[in-house]
Amino acid sequence: MLPFVSAMILLASPCLAQDTPPSILLFDSGKEGYKRYRIPALITTKNGRVLAFSEGRKGGGGLTGDIDIVLKRSSDSGKTWTPLEVALSGKGHTLGNPCPVVDRNDGTIWLAVTRSHGQDTEDAIVKRTSREATRVLVTSSKDDGKTWAPLRDISDTCRKPNWTWYGTGPGIGIQLKSGRLLLPCYHAEAITQIYRSHTIYSDDHGKTWQLGESVGEHCTECAVAERSNGEVVLLSRTIKGKQEKTAAFSKDGGKTWADIKTDANLYDPSCQASLLRLDDTKSRWLFCHPAGPGRRDLTVRTSDDEGKTWTNAKLLRKGDSQYSSLAKMPDGSLGCLYDCWVDGNYRMFFTRFSLEWLSN
Repeated sequence: MLPFVSAMILLASPCLAQDTPPSILLFDSGKEGYKRYRIPALITTKNGRVLAFSEGRKGGGGLTGDIDIVLKRSSDSGKTWTPLEVALSGKGHTLGNPCPVVDRNDGTIWLAVTRSHGQDTEDAIVKRTSREATRVLVTSSKDDGKTWAPLRDISDTCRKPNWTWYGTGPGIGIQLKSGRLLLPCYHAEAITQIYRSHTIYSDDHGKTWQLGESVGEHCTECAVAERSNGEVVLLSRTIKGKQEKTAAFSKDGGKTWADIKTDANLYDPSCQASLLRLDDTKSRWLFCHPAGPGRRDLTVRTSDDEGKTWTNAKLLRKGDSQYSSLAKMPDGSLGCLYDCWVDGNYRMFFTRFSLEWLSN
């Protein structure tokens, strides 16, 4: 292996406005063994390491074919990164939608992914002309992502028989104050082909996983956060109707949902977005999404009342913007891993910024 620092790829992001923070090109499609990188997930471990996950699509294109889950790790709050590592190998099939969560009890990192047959497309799976339905799997790491346990199929307890397509996250899960591990997910139903969001959860530190209630209609990729009173908020990508995030609320830790509606304050060009609770004195929340029109101008919004209102907005990237994942860095700064279309392919960038910059 090459020396740690010399193996880094640190390139300035193009198309940045002057007041946006600098970015580094972390996963460069066409390099390090993969024709395309997509679907970011960013998380900080209990020991202060930062893990950046991505799908490594060997054939390029969409979510089909031979796809691995790859990652890079940082020990200095995202300033430098290790070379690419393969966390999970698809072995000719499609692994997708990485969704990690850290158990604060012992620091174990749980990582949920989905698995589809390498020759199946999402469209075929939804129409039930595929070889298989999508499965949901979990693995774990006790050494900050250096090694991973064998994948374990939890489909029997975490998906219904009439579900076809399935997605975990993508993005990150959370651990509630109760200790419950909660992962946002979504699925498509057979016959109706309607997409709905849902959650899965574990109350025994990842030993077993259970299925929560489905959320809404025509909504998919989602993110969750817990309010100080224990209420869980889910924000989901809306794929039909208003260009607004679908919001739902749970008083039982994500098992059931109520007051499902779209939020006129959160523009949604039918795209995944990220949500992060900051455990500071203000209990601030951050929301990152393309502010539009369309999938453009990646923006971070701030809420000082746990997602009830969003008062401040800062431009993170000018131009094409797609999926994102937010995390608090060990040094107190904030990080965002996002993908965007640059020079004829998707590429994944990492940006560090401060609370002071957000508040200015």
